Amino acid sequence: MASQKEIASRALGLIDLTNLNDDCTPEAIDALCAQAVTSFGDTAAICIWPRFVAQARKIFGPDSAVKIATVVNFPSGDGGERDVLHETKDAIAAGADEIDLVMPYRALAAGDTEAARSMIATIRAATEGVARLKVIIEAGELGDPALIEAASQMALEEGADFIKTSTGKVAVNATPETARIMLTVLKTFGDPARGFKPAGGIRTVEEAGQYLALADEIMGKDWVSPKTFRFGASSLLGNVLATLSGDTPAEPASGY
Repeated sequence: MASQKEIASRALGLIDLTNLNDDCTPEAIDALCAQAVTSFGDTAAICIWPRFVAQARKIFGPDSAVKIATVVNFPSGDGGERDVLHETKDAIAAGADEIDLVMPYRALAAGDTEAARSMIATIRAATEGVARLKVIIEAGELGDPALIEAASQMALEEGADFIKTSTGKVAVNATPETARIMLTVLKTFGDPARGFKPAGGIRTVEEAGQYLALADEIMGKDWVSPKTFRFGASSLLGNVLATLSGDTPAEPASGY
């Protein structure tokens, strides 16, 4: 069994360090970018509002190992396809490496599968070859395991590089139960280059370890890497760093 330090070391380079607070400021983005680079290693990415992408790109430069992820159709999933397309193109032009798209999950739950498919396909076409596409299915709102499975399968069929559990903006976000469903869909889909991102509510090394154990069990012990697995989190990093430094981790703050 892996020690807490081993889990922390493994988790560090898988974190999408996130600030999607409604009151986020340029100063907060400066701080987030600084926090993403640590003495123990860097996080995989930062995940921020589109309006801050150009600022982060200027800080990191064109060749940073820390990727810049941003969100579109976020958090409601109810945007018009043309508007989301323009939002995506603008984010990529500003320097985004990764696009986290909220699929039209309410439309899907109401039976409108075409709206969900069309949105994902359109944004896939815009990101093809220039940005990694993570599709947020908002599993906590879908609720029904069959719907979670169908949404995950649809996202993969339409070209998602990652399937992501949640926006972090609803009552129920990432759970181990949802992770098992989504990872099983990934396994059955049969393309080990596609990835999984649990997001929202993962705040401790112990919690991160649960998701890593699930990924190892379902996808195999050599599958997890920053190209295939991310944690969407704002407060996990502090717990990881405290564990790695031998300090007693502080109680994580509530949030994403």
